[in-house]
Amino acid sequence: MTAQLIKGKPVSDAIREEVKVRVAQLKEQGITPGLAVVLVGDDAASSVYVGSKEKACHDLGFYSEVHRLPASTSQEQLLALIERLNEQESIHGILVQLPLPPAIEESAVIAAIRVEKDVDGFHPVSTGNLVIGTDSLLPCTPAGCIELIKQTGVPIAGKHAVVIGRSNIVGKPVSLLLLREHATVTICHSKTENMREIAKQADILVVAIGKAKAIDSSYIKPGAIVIDVGINRLETGKLAGDVDFDDALETAGYITPVPGGVGPMTITMLMSNTLKAAEATSKQ
Repeated sequence: MTAQLIKGKPVSDAIREEVKVRVAQLKEQGITPGLAVVLVGDDAASSVYVGSKEKACHDLGFYSEVHRLPASTSQEQLLALIERLNEQESIHGILVQLPLPPAIEESAVIAAIRVEKDVDGFHPVSTGNLVIGTDSLLPCTPAGCIELIKQTGVPIAGKHAVVIGRSNIVGKPVSLLLLREHATVTICHSKTENMREIAKQADILVVAIGKAKAIDSSYIKPGAIVIDVGINRLETGKLAGDVDFDDALETAGYITPVPGGVGPMTITMLMSNTLKAAEATSKQ
């Protein structure tokens, strides 16, 4: 049996259509959702991501600011910009594109963003809210993963979910979101013993380790939902996920392709978070 593909674009498009409707309603109240993106340095991949976010803002009717700063920017200068954006009423969401130059401490920058404008969901308070289950802005990629799992129609509650990877950006938060959906969650990482055996017990397998085709069908329970968060550039120039897609296709029940799976969801969830932040100001 060949797995059913979980394509991100149709899900992303549906969410964006809903966002457009809510943006129009908000504009009737005199509020336009505003997103500020800050890029430090000239990392090529980051520049592409920032361009995509700018286009998404334009397409959805958001107000957009992009601040492109040289790699020589000091931490003090960056924190001063964030403070100004914190106070700017037209900006509801602030995103500082990672990675930052080595001279800048990422944790200090993330902590400087006002929690209600933390549309990346990385602030320590946002993380704490995620842990205890308080309503907050959720990390974009993990939230997108949950939406894709739900698209299969398979209930998450009661299922065994295994997450391979424990990063603060994907692994840990997606584990917490799965727990919030009442899954039984196991986290595997580089020090895990018997990872293959553990992964093969998963009804839902989320892989986020940054190693091309590291997970093959021997890790996958027949019929499992496989969410591949990885995006890796092969020597051929093609993109590949952390899962060996061709090998896994005959074992998994559902699987996300790379590209075209989780990727389209990340920016859409960012737009959704910015809208939520703007809607929150309308209720104050």
